[in-house]
Amino acid sequence: MSDKDFEERKTEAPVRIPVPQLKPIREVPRYKDIRELLDGCRDRFGEDIAYIIKTKKASKGSPAEYRNISFIQLRKDVDLMGAALMRLGMKDKRLAIIGKNRYEWMVGYYAQLCGLGITVPLDKGLPVDELEMSLVKAKADALLFDKDHLDLVERLKTNEKCKDILFICMDECEGFMSQPQIMAEEEALGEEALKDYRALPVDGNALAIILFTSGTSGLAKAVELTQYNITHNIWSVLSVEDLRHGDINMAFLPYHHTFGSTGQTMMSCAGMTTVFCDGLKAVQKNMVEYRVSVFICVPLLIEAMYKRIIAEVEKQGKMKKFKFGLKLSRFLLFFGIDVRKKLFGEIMDKLGGNLRYIVSGASPLDPEVARGFTDLGVTLVQGYGMTESAPVLSAENEKHIRFGSIGMAIPEVDLMIENPNENGIGELIARGPNVMRGYYENPEATAEILKDGWLYTGDLASMDKDGYLTIRGRSKNVIVLKNGKNIYPEEVETLIGRIPYVLENMVFGEPREVGGDAKDLVLSVKLVYDPDVIKETRGAVTQEEIEAAIAEDIRDISESLPRYKQIHRRYITTEPMEKTTTGKVKRYKQNI
Repeated sequence: MSDKDFEERKTEAPVRIPVPQLKPIREVPRYKDIRELLDGCRDRFGEDIAYIIKTKKASKGSPAEYRNISFIQLRKDVDLMGAALMRLGMKDKRLAIIGKNRYEWMVGYYAQLCGLGITVPLDKGLPVDELEMSLVKAKADALLFDKDHLDLVERLKTNEKCKDILFICMDECEGFMSQPQIMAEEEALGEEALKDYRALPVDGNALAIILFTSGTSGLAKAVELTQYNITHNIWSVLSVEDLRHGDINMAFLPYHHTFGSTGQTMMSCAGMTTVFCDGLKAVQKNMVEYRVSVFICVPLLIEAMYKRIIAEVEKQGKMKKFKFGLKLSRFLLFFGIDVRKKLFGEIMDKLGGNLRYIVSGASPLDPEVARGFTDLGVTLVQGYGMTESAPVLSAENEKHIRFGSIGMAIPEVDLMIENPNENGIGELIARGPNVMRGYYENPEATAEILKDGWLYTGDLASMDKDGYLTIRGRSKNVIVLKNGKNIYPEEVETLIGRIPYVLENMVFGEPREVGGDAKDLVLSVKLVYDPDVIKETRGAVTQEEIEAAIAEDIRDISESLPRYKQIHRRYITTEPMEKTTTGKVKRYKQNI
């Protein structure tokens, strides 16, 4: 709809189309707070392995070494850390945490939540000025950090605004008290010393987590979440997803992101074993090393993994055989005969041979990639959510999959499409026990997004006749042409992203004439390409050849689209675009 139509309709009573909820398919315990959840994990899974920690990397003639952490040990370590923090005066205080995904991060996070006060997870990529600003804004009393952030912390120590902050390192570190040290001291005091900490009351409905958003369109806001926001969201998701006791989960999404920390807690609640990757370049190697069975990830990496699979098939000259196998397996599946593991076992062995379930979130996933992994025998489900909803609002599961969809509302969460246009596209709004209290000390921003109990997501969605949701794009990103046509850039970006050498791309509108009417727009794209892949797939080496190859491939895509959606300008580079930690391009920070 045009801007004028939208403004006129805002004054009318809203039209709302309800979204169906998924029905629970398994019994899952409900917990009112994190301490009750951790007690439940200990009681249900006992000596089963909660975490595998690599203590020594493999080297020539020397295998890697590992340490297993049971659910009983996890619960004990949380008590030790909590009692140590209590002794350091952290009751009713705020603990900020910064560092890469690791066991100590989660122990500190849980310890503060089990009766002490508020946690403030921070982006491990923050520069020192933003880190300082976040600590001050959240009124942090202590910072738990890893040794990779030692230089930043040394600078913070001399900052007048941070002079009263207690600094604790997750590692043994000269000049700072360490997490292993304070936990060992607490353990030496014996069981009696833990009683006061264990007796602390926990209010599942009080402010528990201040979590900064990783938005793509402006400065981060601080979201206020309760423990019940988290535990209810975990119940909702586990009641509809096939996440099993004994699965191996690789913790990839950063813990400071809400789906990272909530997702990790959910995995433990399901009785799964968690392992850690050695870095982005080691993901595939680690999947083989640990025989990972469940992987929660962002579309950027999932799509890259699938592109590598297809590139390897083509490199081996087996594409014809591969395509025949796909046709055969789809035909047999129609009759309930599953031969995918037999046909594609060699391919899946490259990912550990045990991968059975992928959960994609944070941004839309290319439907062809979702179909591709399903063809290989992996159940791939897509979900949708936001920091403000702790985070999941909708999901697919193994019984409800429609490629390109984000599924249906999860149990006990109400979703509506408000004021749909003639194409059924309107803003998605949500209501449920997982929705935040508001933005910390920001009533104006809270009032903009929370209205009469509904969370206004800012995302545009449509629903098919069977109740499956599809995200069409951010309302702020929609490109409105003078003729009233709407273009959702994410749809065109998905098509461009299928080009083998494209690493990332961003579609946007520009004035047709420099200095002309800003509303008379043409579609443009900023595209990041891989020089090695474009050389291999298109034979392009010189800049002139590269530009010609990209122009031809973009033209082929444009010709398949209506005229008003065609790309008219291209900006190409090998430099990655600035992104959030969940892989979403920060549109407002792109230089063209």
